[in-house]
Amino acid sequence: MSKPTYYITTPIYYPSDKLHIGHSYTTVACDALARYKRMQGYDVMFLTGSDEHGQKIEDKAKAKGVTPKEYVDDIVASIKELWKLLGVSNDRYVRTTDEYHVQTVQKVFQQLYEQGDIYKGVYKGHYCKPCESFWTDSQLKDGKCPDCGRDVYEAEEEAYFFKIGKYAPRLLKLYEENPEFIQPETRKNEMIAFIKQGLQDTCVSRTSVKWGIPVSFDPSHTVYVWVDALSNYISALGWGNDAYDDYEKYWPADIHMVGKEILRFHTIIWPAILMALDLPLPKRVFGHGWVLLDGGKMSKSVGNVVDPVILCSRYGADAIRYFLLREIPFGNDGNFSNEALISRINADLANDLGNLLSRTVSMAEKYFGGVVRKQDPEGEWDEELIGMIGACPEKTTACMDKLLLPQATMEIFKVVQRANKYIDETAPWVLARDEANKDRLEGVLYNLCEALRTAAILLAPFLPFTAPKIAAQLGLDEAALAFEGFAYGAVERYTVHKGEALFPRIDAAKELAELEAIRAEKQAAAAEKEPPKAQPAPAENIKPLEHLPEITIDDFCRCELRVAKVLACEQLKESKKLLKLTLFDGERERTILSGIAKWYRPEDLTGRNVGIVANLAPRPMLKGAYVSEGMVMAADTADGGALVTFFPDSAVPGSLIH
Repeated sequence: MSKPTYYITTPIYYPSDKLHIGHSYTTVACDALARYKRMQGYDVMFLTGSDEHGQKIEDKAKAKGVTPKEYVDDIVASIKELWKLLGVSNDRYVRTTDEYHVQTVQKVFQQLYEQGDIYKGVYKGHYCKPCESFWTDSQLKDGKCPDCGRDVYEAEEEAYFFKIGKYAPRLLKLYEENPEFIQPETRKNEMIAFIKQGLQDTCVSRTSVKWGIPVSFDPSHTVYVWVDALSNYISALGWGNDAYDDYEKYWPADIHMVGKEILRFHTIIWPAILMALDLPLPKRVFGHGWVLLDGGKMSKSVGNVVDPVILCSRYGADAIRYFLLREIPFGNDGNFSNEALISRINADLANDLGNLLSRTVSMAEKYFGGVVRKQDPEGEWDEELIGMIGACPEKTTACMDKLLLPQATMEIFKVVQRANKYIDETAPWVLARDEANKDRLEGVLYNLCEALRTAAILLAPFLPFTAPKIAAQLGLDEAALAFEGFAYGAVERYTVHKGEALFPRIDAAKELAELEAIRAEKQAAAAEKEPPKAQPAPAENIKPLEHLPEITIDDFCRCELRVAKVLACEQLKESKKLLKLTLFDGERERTILSGIAKWYRPEDLTGRNVGIVANLAPRPMLKGAYVSEGMVMAADTADGGALVTFFPDSAVPGSLIH
């Protein structure tokens, strides 16, 4: 009987520079899911790779005096080393410079052109080189790229366009009939709003960028990034090429895992292309949140990144994997800080897991020469621990099936924490004082070994380097970590062997001081290489500060500022200035009309957390046609615009703003 299949993909990463901890987060999450499915008996195809074409690569290679291929070869080598360091178990690595991928992309483009879904025209608009993205006037923020905040330049060139609007009705029907296609659920409204505004034909070729896949029937054009990059999910299986023969076996993908910033491309452009090709659609696209540093998204373009290689060298790969999978609320944004990392290592890995193993093995060696056998359970403490051991696999699997990765690790650590409490309740050191308690003492230590075996099995997808070490100290080989061996009492006897501490406790104050010294040293070195940039002169047209009369703290406390989630947003036909926002304020839905339509599109706001003045008296607007129940917080900009205050996805609607 053949195994059920499971196809999981990461986005393919842009090798313009070394990857940061945010990229590691995506890949480690996919790896944990892939490992868990393999453990359950699935035939898994886990794909990752690199998106190697584009103008930015071309420019960087030229600056270094190498060819684009030489440039990306070096970066890709470092990516593969990073995945090896982190224990990533991908089955295949696709590169958009691979010849088989080129064949597939050219076939996709040719077929779409021949059936009339692609046509030649002229592109006019704004282009952001760091993001490799085109933007319209309305999409720019303060005249700059809405994603990275950098300058854009005017672009006009001959290009081919994909008739994506043709597939808008089918896309909306897809979302309606397959409610799990876009996850988390909160992001679906953004895609629906974007489509309902009207899909503009998508630019799918460039003539000004030479580093790319040439259009087979018009070599002056290179295929633009989203047709090139997105096609990797089928090229790596052999569709349109003869390098592999896995397409029929694994497609459609069970899940595409992507960052939320590219969810639109994967849930609108990619399914539209597949519809045009008459190919099956992926089952799920999950847009996870960002790993934030000092409140902002980590980005190579912005320059605020954390190097995972340095973290792994100091704390070990499993500590980094665990932090990412446990600390970051999957689907929402999460914060990275050295303090949080060290705290999580000390609390969960050193104090809970490492301490449990060390105490159990030490007592087994001290009281029984390292050999403990199964004994009949006694009392409610045994029953509670054994019950948790038995229920843990099902609970963990339920979390993994729902992509609740942090909750899955929490279920496992509930057993670990209960086992630590069990030690305190049963007090083995007291039992050891009386020979009459020998069987009871052995039963207690056996139960602790069983708890550790269960934890090792279930933690193997999350901590692939640590789980075998736990098994070894319990006297088991890696075969004992099989998913089928969960049943309590499956191992009749343990012969334990004391080993090194799994996660030595970190002196937080000392470590943070060292990390700060390293940061300061790197910052100083970077400053020496790059002269300080001239500070811009104050804008001449900015309004002078206007000071209102002083107020007391009691006056301020009368103003209720809260976080609210934008559920829907639309441009009012009656006013070019006003957007109508439907928000959830933690208690109820409310409507706010905000005069920011000049600077924000509805899709820029839908699904985002904003700050609102919650206790502003309702105000009739547009001759009483609407009632606005509050005000959205925004800052003035130098050019007279507005800059809305956004909060990360982890901010809970209804939270007070102080």
